[in-house]
Amino acid sequence: MKRQALLLLAIVLLGLNLRPALAAIGPLLDRIQRDTGLDHVAASLLTSVPVVIMGLGALACGPLRRRLGDNGGILLGVLLIALASLLRGVLPAASTLLVSAVLAGAGIAFVQALLPGLIKSRFAADSGRLIGFYSCAIMAGAAFGAAFTPWLAQSLGWAWALAGWTLPAQLAAAVWRRAAPSAGASAVASAPPLVAWRWPRAWLLMSFFGIGTAGYTLVLAWLPPYYTALGWSAQASGLLLAALTLCEVVAGLLLSSLLPRFPDRRPLLAAVLLSLLAGLIGLQLAPETLVVPVALLLGVGIGGLFPLSLVVAQDHLDDPRQTADLLAFVQGGGYLIAACAPLLAGLLRHYSTDLSLSWQLMALATLVLMVMAMRFSPPRQQRPLDALTD
Repeated sequence: MKRQALLLLAIVLLGLNLRPALAAIGPLLDRIQRDTGLDHVAASLLTSVPVVIMGLGALACGPLRRRLGDNGGILLGVLLIALASLLRGVLPAASTLLVSAVLAGAGIAFVQALLPGLIKSRFAADSGRLIGFYSCAIMAGAAFGAAFTPWLAQSLGWAWALAGWTLPAQLAAAVWRRAAPSAGASAVASAPPLVAWRWPRAWLLMSFFGIGTAGYTLVLAWLPPYYTALGWSAQASGLLLAALTLCEVVAGLLLSSLLPRFPDRRPLLAAVLLSLLAGLIGLQLAPETLVVPVALLLGVGIGGLFPLSLVVAQDHLDDPRQTADLLAFVQGGGYLIAACAPLLAGLLRHYSTDLSLSWQLMALATLVLMVMAMRFSPPRQQRPLDALTD
């Protein structure tokens, strides 16, 4: 029992470290651009590049699992996050920031690709809810990154404020080394690997995850600069992002607790997508007057959609190994899609100095998600799995 509790603690700590490297950038972006000379497009790469690497790393998790195993791959991932954060303080330059973005993206990818399959194998009876709670830990990490980094920057400077996130990553690595299940305990069933790209449903799940996560990355990267352009301070915009992310965490926790009551996930998907759409509309019409309801609506929408996207995917398969293969494909391609959102917003801001069109495009994408979600009836086998395996 004590070993199980330590493993749960390690999973939470790992989740908490998967977003500060991204979320800490937004509130300080204007200051970073001023000190490093990055333009809007180059600055958008600080969020887009890690997300691209997260996608590519997830797609490459099969060879990583064979070489290092789940435990070693997860440990390598969190150590890369720690190294990326440290580099930002030691060498605070534009080139170093881009290198750290690559390292952070790779580390996040390894953890995200390998950990859900391990959760499925160790907690099979309650894996959906635990993956939901793990997703909430990811969003909580984003809240901490957005809220605390601007305050640290006041006394330490932005570079060492960003570097400070190496400490919780090192803590997570230390706890994981003690808590990680043995190879025999974590080994998954004998089912063959899933060749996800042969399965049309896998492409649908990947597209759904990618478009939904695009909303998350767009808000994460550009909501603080959107409000600083309206006259808000970096601290105030960072607190707004943190408050929004806190709403995401609360919504994710509530939704995760409700999952056993909704084997058909579509009512929950409809609720969170409507909330996201309403928040995006409010963000365009009256961003300052409606700032509180906008934060609540966006938080509920994003906070519910992210874990639901993972849960809906893992619902489709029972075997932990095949579930890990499916989630790697869904996250790999999905993050490549999501990486386009902050980059596109940076391009639009470069030429128009306004982010309103970005919010409008995301609102249209949310309507597409609503149509896609109607297809997610309670999972039934789409075709024999032996036709989708090597």
